[in-house]
Amino acid sequence: MSAERLVEVKDLKRVFDVSKPLISRLIDGEPRRLLKAVDGLDFTINRGETLGIVGESGSGKSTLARMVVGLLRPTGGRVLIEGIDMAATNDPAARRDVRRRMQMIFQDPYASLNPRWRVGDIIAEPIHAFGLGAGEANGQASSKAAIAARAGDLLRLVGLDPADARKYPHEFSGGQRQRIAIARALASNPDFIVCDEPTSALDVSIQAQILNLMRDLQEKLGLTYLLITHNLAVVRHMATRVGVMYLGRLVEIADTAELFARPRHPYTRMLLDAVPDLAMSGRARTPVGGEVPNPIDPPPGCPFHPRCPKAIARCKVDVPTFTDNVACHLAHAPAEMAGVGA
Repeated sequence: MSAERLVEVKDLKRVFDVSKPLISRLIDGEPRRLLKAVDGLDFTINRGETLGIVGESGSGKSTLARMVVGLLRPTGGRVLIEGIDMAATNDPAARRDVRRRMQMIFQDPYASLNPRWRVGDIIAEPIHAFGLGAGEANGQASSKAAIAARAGDLLRLVGLDPADARKYPHEFSGGQRQRIAIARALASNPDFIVCDEPTSALDVSIQAQILNLMRDLQEKLGLTYLLITHNLAVVRHMATRVGVMYLGRLVEIADTAELFARPRHPYTRMLLDAVPDLAMSGRARTPVGGEVPNPIDPPPGCPFHPRCPKAIARCKVDVPTFTDNVACHLAHAPAEMAGVGA
């Protein structure tokens, strides 16, 4: 039996116009400057799984996250949630239902919560927004008590006390604030949650607690995650499959165990080599060198070739196609690839 597909991303693109004002360009004789933050992504996410997206800063991960949940409109391509394109559908009821069923957990728990609102009101906001309170559609006063009870249940679900609903965000630590953000995301009974670096702003001692909470909630509620992170240890712990992004493109996608054991793209191998070798295996390692190229003026051919120790002449001319879950000329030419995954 094949897995049920929940999310489909098809040829997704996002281009930002970072040009100077028209008058300045005419005076200076400069052309328009376009930044391709996301450049033609294709992938799917099955119900109940976690797809991790990793890459260096500037690879387009957060832009992808915001497009998937509808905070940014794509320049091209589509995001389908169970076959529904929220940006294209003309059915308000269908668009509202899709919005209810997907939520987002942001990177910074200090900035993502309104400091002027009590925690109970923050968690209850999605319930009000989607009319999920008992009797709320009929204007019954009892809905307030039902919503308050629901907020208390959500706080208990994420490991906090229902009495915390009366407090303000500044009264909590970073880890507790992220638990509140998770409770808010769960308030609308979502199927799909996009997690944009959910632990990067937290102390190392707290990160594991939040990740374990997310895994427990996934098993209990049947959630599907898109996990955006730069931390390979996090995706190894959380993800079912891993996609590797570089300069707005996917360069490789594979099951987590397969990707960590046998990376096929040189960039993936170099990311793994950057992780400290605690086992002291003695294996030769080649950490990623150099900087991510300017996305406004990317290099010709394969965008990774200026940093790739295995680059051949073709890499400097031809853009590799994403075939068989990898975008690399060498990965499709085993004889030339010898030694890359050694």
